[in-house]
Amino acid sequence: MNRKELLDSFLKNEKSETVPVAFWHHFVSFHNHYNYDDSKVYETVVNEQKKYIDEVKPDFVKIMSDGFFGHPSLCEKNIQTIEEIKEIKSVGKDHDWINKQVEYVKEICEYAGDEVYKYYNIFSPLQYIRLRFEEYDEDFTKFVRLLREDTDAVCEAAKRIADDIKILVKRLFEETKVDGVYYSVQAVQDKSIDHEFHKKYVESLDLLLLDYINEFTNNIILHICGYAKYTNNLGWYKDYPVKAFNWAVFTENISLEEGKKIFGGKPVIGGFDNAKGSILYTGSENDLKEYIYDILDKAGTKGVGLGADCTISEDIDKSRLELIRNIAREYVKTKAE
Repeated sequence: MNRKELLDSFLKNEKSETVPVAFWHHFVSFHNHYNYDDSKVYETVVNEQKKYIDEVKPDFVKIMSDGFFGHPSLCEKNIQTIEEIKEIKSVGKDHDWINKQVEYVKEICEYAGDEVYKYYNIFSPLQYIRLRFEEYDEDFTKFVRLLREDTDAVCEAAKRIADDIKILVKRLFEETKVDGVYYSVQAVQDKSIDHEFHKKYVESLDLLLLDYINEFTNNIILHICGYAKYTNNLGWYKDYPVKAFNWAVFTENISLEEGKKIFGGKPVIGGFDNAKGSILYTGSENDLKEYIYDILDKAGTKGVGLGADCTISEDIDKSRLELIRNIAREYVKTKAE
């Protein structure tokens, strides 16, 4: 069974000879996530992505969008006010922020080949705003403050960003061999935000893009981001029009088994804490075997894949990832016998 056949079985909740295993990590520093126009950053991301594909041979390739986290309108200055939020605008189809992403994805897809599925990482419109404020500006209160001050203004700005993401999506599926989208979302990190608010503002923006992506492919993996221990109500995402779900099992304290029930039996991937010092980095072969067997005993092997809560450390011993894949294959073979 080749890697595409394996993932097809996973996405269809079918019995397979093993379960897919896929991890990923960033290739440049947090601040450089916004510097696609720096040729050294761009070349590093391209070369390191290729190196990772060669060294790890993941069961599907998540093409990292390092360098492209920052929508150009968000990067012109350190935004502090609603009036500045209102200045955020679409950059249009000819901007290099779009052109370079298409060039990058095309090159990586051609390098990875046709025998593996390739997913490009795209954030929800609000995530582009939040990430710029928190990761680059290092202001962890600004996003919620401005959203609360004028929700409509922030969401209108997000819609203008979404216009550019639509242009990007169309070009990706017309000009590259990308197979799907890894779509990253996160709930607003404010305890006063309820489901009604989420549906009206956050979900409506997500569906604006997800429905558009589904015009080109229904091969979407939803990542419900729990990075930095941010929490989400998984039930708020259960009806999103996607094929599979990934979330922070350890942050949310919701196992793959429980999550599969929340998401109506749809395929799920994850199970490993990505934090340094966790079993992913420090566990012995026997520790990993017991851990993986426990996950698969409880969650089953149909529509279940192994991965991490979020990005793993770039200095992880790559042989550990292959060990996880071998243990998973051994588990399915043993149970089948």
